[in-house]
Amino acid sequence: MKILMLNGSGNANGSTRAGLDVMAEVFAENGVETEIVCVGSKPLHDCIGCGKCAELKRCVFNDDAVNSFVEKAAKADGFVFGTPVYYAHPSGRVQSFLDRVFFSSMCSDLYVAFRHKPVASIVVARRAGTSASFDVLNKYAGISQMLTVGSTYWNEFHALTKSDVPQDPEGLQTLRNLSRNMIWVMKCIQAGREQGIQPPCTETGAMTNFVR
Repeated sequence: MKILMLNGSGNANGSTRAGLDVMAEVFAENGVETEIVCVGSKPLHDCIGCGKCAELKRCVFNDDAVNSFVEKAAKADGFVFGTPVYYAHPSGRVQSFLDRVFFSSMCSDLYVAFRHKPVASIVVARRAGTSASFDVLNKYAGISQMLTVGSTYWNEFHALTKSDVPQDPEGLQTLRNLSRNMIWVMKCIQAGREQGIQPPCTETGAMTNFVR
């Protein structure tokens, strides 16, 4: 099994990465492979709603990690999206990244790369804004038929810098329990598949615009 993890911070080795590493360690102890993709600090395009992904079968912008992330997603069994908290919301970078990931995959029939797979969002803040940011990231899962995984508290931890992360024992506990829950969910899905239990068929075709 493999989990694809997203570091939604422009700081590749900051507190968000430290939280992902805590989870990756638990995954490794249980034989689960991980890969961490960083959104990076270079300029990142927003989704512009051009619709070219339906034609190109990828996002029209091809100068960052969005398209490769969607390709990797097809082979992943689960996902973790991590973000720092800025002004009580996720980083603008991770939102731009995930907007394009999910819109392009939906429009290019790569939607199945995410559908019916478990995902967990984790957020880190110095003090506040974590639950609002957590809610934003979970909305990508809610519209994509993904299975959100929780823990013994909301999936948050607190730190101003990477060195602060070990000082939040409850936050670290939450991340470790979250990792174990992710593994359990993936094993349940695998066991069901082995017993011939398939995901439900998705009804499509209806799309209503509330415009008068």
